[in-house]
This record gives sequence, C-alpha cells and structure tokens, in this order.
Amino acid sequence: MRILTLITGLAIAFAAPLNAASIPASGQLNFDVVRKGKDIGDHSYRFSGSPGSFSVTVSTDVIVRVPLIRIAAYRFEHSSVEIWRGGELQTLVSTTNDDGTPHELNTGNQGPLPASLWNGDIVRSGQLMNTIDGTIMSVRVADLGSENVPVNGGNLNAHHYRISGGLERDLWYDENGNLARVAFKAEDGSTVTYIRK
Repeated sequence: MRILTLITGLAIAFAAPLNAASIPASGQLNFDVVRKGKDIGDHSYRFSGSPGSFSVTVSTDVIVRVPLIRIAAYRFEHSSVEIWRGGELQTLVSTTNDDGTPHELNTGNQGPLPASLWNGDIVRSGQLMNTIDGTIMSVRVADLGSENVPVNGGNLNAHHYRISGGLERDLWYDENGNLARVAFKAEDGSTVTYIRK
C-alpha cells in the first residue's frame, strides 16, 4: 500500500552550481524522518574527500507501520553515491527499493544536477532530476526568509525556501548553507519532516 511517495523527495536534485561551503565541516548530515509525530526512519549524507574532489553517499531507510498491529504498510530504501570534481558532478549511481519495486540509476554529468537537496545552491535552479529514475522536473522557488527551526537538541536559524511545480518541498538551510530541515505532504495528506540530528 503506497501511503507515501515518501522519500522520493530526498532523492530528487536540482541543477545549480556547487557551493563548496555547503559541505559540512563534520563530513556528515543526519536526519530523523518524522510523520504524525512518530520517527519512521533515517536519512543521512556522508561526505569524503576535499572540496575540489569528493563523494557524497546518501542513505534513506523508512518504514511506515499500521498502528496497533505494527505490520509494515510501506518500506522505502534508497542509497546513492555522487562523485564530484572541480564543482561538477562526474557520476551518480543509485539503487532504490520503493515498497518492493526496485530501481537503479547510473548517470554522468548530463543535464540537471542530481538532487540530494544537501547543496543550498539548488534553490537557484528551474529544473531538477529524480535520482531514483532520472526524470527531469520543472520547478519554481519562493524565498520565504529566515526562521528558527527545531532540530534535535534545540533550535537553528535557517533560511526557508518553498519548491513547487514538478516537486513540492519546503527546504531550510543554515547559515553555512547546510541542509537543516525538509518538509512535504505525503499522498495521504500527512506531513513528513526531516529533522536534523
């Protein structure tokens, strides 16, 4: 039962120049995936290398369970690796299990950039590529200004952007350009939020 096209949004990217400042100093970004007040999974980014030549490993693991009987109603697993050199994507390889439907993608530096959402420069793009199946979507971006957003352990000042069109997402980036929060509506109308750990 497809309650969500849940994490397709995590695997979607935008075409825009790379901003090396948006690579976190810790080499990683970790998020809890929350729906209806419950933690339903994890999403993470792992960076290795230097700003001029690095890789990004993106992992998502989500399970939505039926209340009371705790049977899995939906499962989403996604893993991708992006290789970057000189500010340009060289390759992207991904594998996805979308509730039993497998997907594989292997693409080079062609067309819109892959869309891991970690790069704050993506808000300057009018197109994005789905890193599950490679489809291209047109988007619009609204700048909603600065806000304090909750993260695990407190609040964070972040800049809020709303993506609409081929993808509907709210994105927040901190003062260093690192992804701080993601929110979107699932197919059942519930809100799914990625809260940074």
